[in-house]
Amino acid sequence: MSTVIQEFSRFAHEYDTYNVIQAEVAKALVEQLPPSHYTTLIDIGCGSGEVYKNLVKHDLSFEQVLVLDSSPEMLEIHPSSKKIKKICADFNKLQAFEHLPYRPGNLLLSSSALQWSKDLDFTLSEIAKKSHLAYFAIFTSNTFKTLHETAQIPSPIYPESVLRETIEKYYRATFEVKKYKLHFESVREMFNYIKKSGVSGGEKQLCYRETKQLMKRYPLDYLEFEVLFVKATSLAHPAV
Repeated sequence: MSTVIQEFSRFAHEYDTYNVIQAEVAKALVEQLPPSHYTTLIDIGCGSGEVYKNLVKHDLSFEQVLVLDSSPEMLEIHPSSKKIKKICADFNKLQAFEHLPYRPGNLLLSSSALQWSKDLDFTLSEIAKKSHLAYFAIFTSNTFKTLHETAQIPSPIYPESVLRETIEKYYRATFEVKKYKLHFESVREMFNYIKKSGVSGGEKQLCYRETKQLMKRYPLDYLEFEVLFVKATSLAHPAV
């Protein structure tokens, strides 16, 4: 396992968006893919399309892309083309996987999404049936570590150990952890980012007064992120 720390300024012009970390994670994930021709690419939790945008940039060859997200608004702004099939479904529900046929040439991807699985065991058991090869990037509970410690609240997402243990039930996998820091000019801007970026998953654990106190006590000028990158071979299907 190697650890890479990458730092970004929230106010650097080229990163002046609320999904800077998710965009960087999608880029890093796609850069790991071996050049090949894929029959079908499946993007679980596709969001606004960062994975697809990077697939196009890297000139990967594919016949079709199935992009799945539970948010109609996200699918609306995801790029469209004749090769893209958009599926509005929740990967926490069995019905979502009825739209995803297994084919030997499938490649399954998921970037910055699976940490929000309500039942990781269920989600991974279903995903493993859809493709022999998979690449994941999953935020761990060390994301916002100092923030959670300062506020004395638990992380709403899984620790690295649970992610590894559950993934290895269904895959032969290799893992790499990457750490990111996102710097801010003020704590207020930092908390505004948390609210608007989606990295908190809509979790609201503190009231207004508690949030104000936390802003006074938070000791850093940056937020911490930790992402588990996974290259995985499904145990549900033989190699092709």
